[in-house]
Amino acid sequence: MIDLTQRTAIVTGGGRGIGRGIVLALAGAGADIVIADIDLESAERTAKDVSELGRGVLVIRTDVTDPDSARAAIEQTLAQFGKVDILINNAGVVQETVGGDTADADWERCLGVNLKGIWNMSSAVIPHFRERDAGKIVNIASIAGRRGNAGLSAYSASKAAAISLTQSLASSLGAHNINVNAICPGLLWTDMWRKIEGIMRGTSAPEVVDERAGFDAYLESNCPLKREQTPEDIGNAAAFLVSDLAKNITGQSLNVDGGIEMN
Repeated sequence: MIDLTQRTAIVTGGGRGIGRGIVLALAGAGADIVIADIDLESAERTAKDVSELGRGVLVIRTDVTDPDSARAAIEQTLAQFGKVDILINNAGVVQETVGGDTADADWERCLGVNLKGIWNMSSAVIPHFRERDAGKIVNIASIAGRRGNAGLSAYSASKAAAISLTQSLASSLGAHNINVNAICPGLLWTDMWRKIEGIMRGTSAPEVVDERAGFDAYLESNCPLKREQTPEDIGNAAAFLVSDLAKNITGQSLNVDGGIEMN
């Protein structure tokens, strides 16, 4: 039984998709939640669900690419809850173009959110973790960071770098009783995958995108378990990694992908 009572968790990009799944899993295990998101509308909807679970919740508009915004999120959390126990770096974006030449803007956007965002938020909370001699960080990477995908060079590279950064942080922070791990999600039908589907199909029309032709074909061909993953699956993995059950796990990247990548 995972017990996160009396712990405060910050989840970036926690309003929807994988982030929402993580928020609900942590809140379900007893944690108070801070949703640090640039999309306040979705964050407020998820915050309402957290409140209905009886947990404390705070929504903070946060741009993870901005170090000042990251520091402000930590400061507001400390003002509200008095401490931070858990940081989940979930905020992420996929590149705007798939296939062909990758635009410079795609590199800047993917590296800014998917990599620098992790660094900014972690850097902001690490002094507090060191002072308490305790803390948990989980970075949401991707199986695309395990093996570069054709046409997704910026996204894949940013996620590979997130895995490497996880290992570096785990090595440097272990002496302070700070665990740092990553989760590599597989195939989830989220808004991000809808976007990829639209790009691959050459249209964002819902009647085309919602056929999920590319998504389902990849799943059938590449996933040994033959089933898609869900935000709840990723949330359960995150809840485990930040719990006392995983106190001796650090520097690891856990694939939650139905067996698509086996490393």
